Amino acid sequence: MMRAAAALVSLTVGLALITATSACDQGKSQSSKAHYGDCPVSGHRGEFHLSPRTPGALTVKTTLPAPGWWNGGTPGSVHSGYEYCMAANIAYRSGLDRLKIENAPFPEVVSGRTSDFDLALAQITITAQRSKVADFSPPYLSSTLGVLIRDGEKIDERNIRDVRIGVAEGTTGEEFVEKRLRPAKPVTAFPNDPEMVRALEERRVDAVVHDTTILLAYPEKREGRVRLVGQYRTDQGYGALYPKGSPDQDELDRIIRQLIDDGTLTKLSAVYLGAAFGQDPAKIPYFTVGAGS
Repeated sequence: MMRAAAALVSLTVGLALITATSACDQGKSQSSKAHYGDCPVSGHRGEFHLSPRTPGALTVKTTLPAPGWWNGGTPGSVHSGYEYCMAANIAYRSGLDRLKIENAPFPEVVSGRTSDFDLALAQITITAQRSKVADFSPPYLSSTLGVLIRDGEKIDERNIRDVRIGVAEGTTGEEFVEKRLRPAKPVTAFPNDPEMVRALEERRVDAVVHDTTILLAYPEKREGRVRLVGQYRTDQGYGALYPKGSPDQDELDRIIRQLIDDGTLTKLSAVYLGAAFGQDPAKIPYFTVGAGS
C-alpha cells in the first residue's frame, strides 16, 4: 500500500511538473511572437504576403528620437508611437511576427543609397526629388511647416526673413526656407531635431522651421520656453519610403490604403500624436510666404 501510494504521489507530481512545464513552454512560445511593443493590432493576420529582407520580420528604417511617432530613444527601447504602431499593423497583417527597427540619419534614409530594409517611416514628405531615388506609398498624413520661436519674442510672417533660422538637414523645411523664404541671414542646418531646438533655446538661432507635426511636441516638453507661432501650407504629405524597385511596393501600398480606409491610422493619430502635440494644430495661424515683403 505504501509503495503504491508513493508511486501514485510520484506519478501525480510528475504529471504536474509536465503540465507546468508545458504551460510554461506554451507561454514562452506565445510571448516570443509578441514583438509589437504596446501597439494594438487589428485586421486579419497574414492577409497580405511580403518577401521581407529578414525572414519573419518587417525591417523598418527611421530616425530617432521622434516622440509621438516612435516612443523610445533607441531601436530596442521603442514600444509605441504612431509610425511604430503603423509598422506593427503592417507586420501583423503580413503575418510577420516582429519588427526590426534600424536607426539612421534622416539624409541617409531619403538618399536612396541603401536598400537593406522593407520600408522607411520617418515623417518623410513625398517630393519629386526624393522620388527619383526611392519609391513612395500613398500619403498617410498631410504635412505643414511650423515656426517655433522662444517664448516672449515677437517673430511673425512679416519679420521672419530678418532673423536667424534653423532647419533640419536634408528636409523639405530646409529647401522651403532657402528657396521660398530666402531670409536675409544665413540658414543653419542641424543633424537632428533635439539639437536644432536646443540651438533655439541657447539663442544660436531665432526661429526654427520644421514639420508642424514634429514641432508641436516641443512647447510642452520644454515647459513653455518655446512656442509655435505659425505654420506654412505645403500641399504635401508623408509617405512610407521603399527602396527603388521594391518587389513589395504594391502589396505594402494595399496594406497602407487599408489602414487608412478602415480608420486604423486615425485611431493611432488620436492616441499617439494627440498626446504628443499638446495643442490643436488647426488653431495655429497660417503664415503667407509673401507677407511683409
